[in-house]
Amino acid sequence: MPSLIDIRRRVRSVRNTQQITKAMKMISAAKLRRAQERAVAARPYGAMLKQILANVAEAASQSPDAGSNPLLAVRPEKKVLLLVVSADRGLAGAFNTNLLKLAQRFVLENSDKELKFETIGRKARDYFRKRGATITGEYLDMMRQLSVDYADKIAASVIERFSSGEVDAVYLFVNEFKSAMASHLSQTRLLPIELPPTSAAVDYIYEQKPEELLGSLLPKYVKGQIYRALLESVAAEHAARMTAMEAASSNASDMIDKLTLYMNRVRQASITREIIEIVSGAAALD
Repeated sequence: MPSLIDIRRRVRSVRNTQQITKAMKMISAAKLRRAQERAVAARPYGAMLKQILANVAEAASQSPDAGSNPLLAVRPEKKVLLLVVSADRGLAGAFNTNLLKLAQRFVLENSDKELKFETIGRKARDYFRKRGATITGEYLDMMRQLSVDYADKIAASVIERFSSGEVDAVYLFVNEFKSAMASHLSQTRLLPIELPPTSAAVDYIYEQKPEELLGSLLPKYVKGQIYRALLESVAAEHAARMTAMEAASSNASDMIDKLTLYMNRVRQASITREIIEIVSGAAALD
């Protein structure tokens, strides 16, 4: 049976841990609001860009050079690049675990292909490095001060590698923000771009040729998709960490209550034992 000193020391340790988890919850809750606003604000832009791309693609389809853009080239997927967006730190519940399981499932299902990885975040980098995967690019500590420049850098890399024929397809794996309590795992093919169908009934007049306009829109579309994925991942990470730290704080409270109850029982048993020893000693003297 542990002594009272050991139990008090453990209660103190759990209480100190609880203070840390409460502080982390407050920090994530404060950061979540801004990250959520940025992620939600980027969604209309992405939807509008997708609609514009569909309209321009419809107009450009009349040209014989419409399908010559390298970002639209559909090839047999022998060499595939996986762009995995994870967090740099843990303590966020199943945020990283579920994402890495999704990416690993894709790896197992496509074991006959040559797979390469570009990882965003330490968790994805460490996970696939331990498994001997081919990591051709890694981006660390980007989520602390996320900007459009980071998305442009990543997009330029994947566009260059796809256009040169180094890879035949690019897949994006990310946690999309759904609510403060849940996120949505997303696996999408980023390249080659699949042009969305148009629903526009308006015949637009374009100042420049539609195929030229399409060629300038496609890289912007890829950059927009990556930037939106980064924003969604940041918001989902803060939400997951806030939920995980709230659960940890609650579990710490339960553990403190149980340890306090156990400590009181041990102390009561110790006092009872001492009383019995005193009474027994007094009876022996009589």
